[in-house]
Amino acid sequence: MTEHLLIIDDDHELCALLQEFLQLEGFSVDLCHDGREALRRCQQTMFDAIVLDVMLPGMQGLEVLRKLRERLDTPVLMLTARGEDTDRIIGLELGADDYLPKPCNPRELAARLRAILRRGRSAEAARDADLRVGLTQLNTADRSASWDNRDLELTSAEFNILHTLLLHAGNVVDKESLSRQALGRSLSAYDRSVDVHVSKIRKKFAACGADNPIVSIRGAGYQFTISTADRG
Repeated sequence: MTEHLLIIDDDHELCALLQEFLQLEGFSVDLCHDGREALRRCQQTMFDAIVLDVMLPGMQGLEVLRKLRERLDTPVLMLTARGEDTDRIIGLELGADDYLPKPCNPRELAARLRAILRRGRSAEAARDADLRVGLTQLNTADRSASWDNRDLELTSAEFNILHTLLLHAGNVVDKESLSRQALGRSLSAYDRSVDVHVSKIRKKFAACGADNPIVSIRGAGYQFTISTADRG
């Protein structure tokens, strides 16, 4: 099956280059150069993944991402200016699944997109349709998650991280393993992606009325725990 991508970037030359390369790699690629138009396109067409530039005319990329996440969980890879850590962190907090600094290598972009899409497919083919730990339940068939029957509304990356933690509930999972298993890449120096995703998951548990189930183990990683009140 050919994966359908949408690239949202106002750099026409870069978009044409990426489109040509990604099509040779087997993707179907649509282009959009305006944030508001991109939102309209996403209402009309279902894309398998979205590549979104932070710097857009009119509506900025981070605002486009915020509005996308109000109604879609389509994987989003952000393109950020090199060295702009703030944009990357905010993007992850708003629900981006991954990011690449510009100018990006088209081959690395293709690899990152394949990793995002592969994680989604592997989750759908997981051996158990349902995974339940305490009051937390994940359905890998439709990639939904809930606590006490309340929807956690996780992004794709957040779902993958929570799924990994639940599979190892009660045990510590180091950040490198979380990054490799859930995000599909090694953890680089000063990379806070895992921390940001975990912070977002915690906030979504709190919004459902749950105590924080994800404990930070200093110098080791994260552990999914079950409180007495969460044993159902």
